[in-house]
Amino acid sequence: MTLDVLPVGQAARIIAVHWDSLVSEEARRLQALGLEEGASVKVSHRGVLGGADPIAITVGRMIVAVRRVHAAAMQVEAL
Repeated sequence: MTLDVLPVGQAARIIAVHWDSLVSEEARRLQALGLEEGASVKVSHRGVLGGADPIAITVGRMIVAVRRVHAAAMQVEAL
């Protein structure tokens, strides 16, 4: 499954990221924030307008807001 459909509160591990589907500048920013293969993540919140953007992702002790298109590029496995 992809990170954009992971239920709120469910812990997961990123198993693959489709970097080529992202703008290179955005991909570098996500990597710098720790959103890469092997990272443990959890969806904390979803946007209020239909659950679209942004999606708040917990990575370690930090919460990062990402767009749905970014989360859709990340394959995860539930923990």
